[in-house]
Amino acid sequence: MTSQPTMTKAGNGPDGPGEPGGPDAGLQAGLKNRHLSMIAIGGVIGAGLFVGSSSGIATAGPGILLSYALVGTMVVLVMRMLGEMSAANPTSGSFSAHADRALGRWAGFSIGWLYWFFWVVVLAIEATAGAVILESWIPAVPQWGWALIVMVVLTATNLVSVGSYGEFEFWFAGIKVVAIGAFIVIGGLAVFGVLPGVDSDTAGLGNLTDHGGFLPNGPGAILTGILLVVFSFMGSEIATLAAGESENPQRAVTKSTNSIIWRIGVFYLGSIFVVVTLLPWDSDAIQKDGSYVAALNSLGIPNAGEIMKFIVLTSVLSCLNSGLYTASRMAFSLGQRGDAPKAFARTTGRGVPMPAIIASVVFGFVAVFFNYEFPDSVFLFLVNSSGAVALFVWLVICLSQLRMRKIIERETPEKLVVRMWLYPYLTYATIALIVFVLGYMLTDTEHDGRQTVLLSLLVAAVVVGIALVLEKVRRGKARAELQEEQDSTV
Repeated sequence: MTSQPTMTKAGNGPDGPGEPGGPDAGLQAGLKNRHLSMIAIGGVIGAGLFVGSSSGIATAGPGILLSYALVGTMVVLVMRMLGEMSAANPTSGSFSAHADRALGRWAGFSIGWLYWFFWVVVLAIEATAGAVILESWIPAVPQWGWALIVMVVLTATNLVSVGSYGEFEFWFAGIKVVAIGAFIVIGGLAVFGVLPGVDSDTAGLGNLTDHGGFLPNGPGAILTGILLVVFSFMGSEIATLAAGESENPQRAVTKSTNSIIWRIGVFYLGSIFVVVTLLPWDSDAIQKDGSYVAALNSLGIPNAGEIMKFIVLTSVLSCLNSGLYTASRMAFSLGQRGDAPKAFARTTGRGVPMPAIIASVVFGFVAVFFNYEFPDSVFLFLVNSSGAVALFVWLVICLSQLRMRKIIERETPEKLVVRMWLYPYLTYATIALIVFVLGYMLTDTEHDGRQTVLLSLLVAAVVVGIALVLEKVRRGKARAELQEEQDSTV
C-alpha cells in the first residue's frame, strides 16, 4: 500500500520545502470562501442541463423527473463518500490520490489520467459550443477564431493565479445560479396561476399526467432517461479539488458536501419540474427550440432564445474555466506522485502549476483541431471514448471509500468529520447502481450507449495496462536497488 500524498501547502514544493513566494512554492491557498461556495453551487449546473434536457423529456415524458432524481441520488451518495475522504485528507488529486492509497498506485494513476483525458476533451467540446454562439452574434470572426480566443483568454486567466480562476468562476457560476433561480421562481408562479398573462390551459400540474400519463413511454423510459442525463452531472466533484487551495480545506469540503442535496434538488429537479409543468412534454416547441427556451417563450418573455444563448454561453465558459483548472490540478497531482512528468508538479511564485496548465491546454487545442478537421472520425472517437469516464470515476470513489473508511478510523479517527450514511450498505448499493447503469448502456444502441461504454472501457484498459507495466518496472528497479545496497554492505 502506498503512502497517501498530501496537499502541497504554500511554502512547500513538490520535492520538499520551497521558498515562500518563489518558484516551486507549491499550490497556494488563494481561493476565498465566496469563491468556493459559488464553485460548489455552480459546479452542478452544466451546459448539458440547458441544452440536453429536451431529448430526455422527449424520451421519458414527465417521468424524466425520476431519471434526474435517481441520478441525483447517486451523485449525492458518491459526493458524500468523496467528502468523507477529502475532509480527512484534502489534496489536489482528490479521488485519484485517495484511490492511490486505498486501491493501489495503479488505480490512482489510471483514474487520474482518465479524468484528465475526459476534461481535455471537454475543453474542445465547450470551446466549439461557445464559438458557435459567439459567431452567431459576431459572424465577422470565424468559428475557429472564436474557439481560439476563448481558449487563450481562459488559459491566461488560469495562468495568473488560482484567485483569478476563482474570481472568474464566481461570476460565471453566479450568472448561472441567478438565471436558473429566476427561471424557477417565475415559472413556478406561472404554473400555480399566480403570474398574469400565462395561458392557464397550457401551464399547470395537469401536464404531468394529461398527455399519456406520467410515464407515457412506459417505465423502461426512466432507464433510457438516466443514460441521457447522467453526464450532465459531471463536475460536482470539482469543489473537492478546489478546496485544497483554500485557507480551510476541511471546512470547505464539509460545507460543499453537506449542501449537495439541495443544490441538485433545486437546480436540476426544480428547473425540470417547471419545464414539464409549463408545457406538455410532447410539445413541438420543446424539441424545436429546446426545453428552457420553449418554457421562456411560453411565459411571454421577449428574446427568450437570445437570453438562453447568453446563459448557455456563460455555462460553457464556466465549464471551460473549471475544466482547465481541474485538468491541470489532476496533472499536477500526478506529477507530484511520480505518475506524470515531474515538470507537471512545478509551480510559479504565485502557486500556479504552469507546465500542467500548458500541457492540458495544448491537448485541448489539439482536440479542437480534430473537431474541425476530423469531426466524424478522430474527434468522435475522443468524445465516445471519454464518455463513460464519469461513471468510472464515481465507481472508483465508491471502491476507495470502502477501504479508506477503515484506514481513517484506524489511523486518524478524529478527521472523520464527514461520514457516509449507513456505511457500508449505501456504498454497496451505489456500486450496484453504477454497475447497473453501465450494463444497461451496453444494451443501448439508439443513443450510442454501447459504443460509448465499449470505447471508454478500451481506453481504460490501455491506461490500466500502462499503469501495471510501470508498477512492475518500478518494483523491479526497487528490488535491484535493494540488492545492490545489500551487496555493497557485504
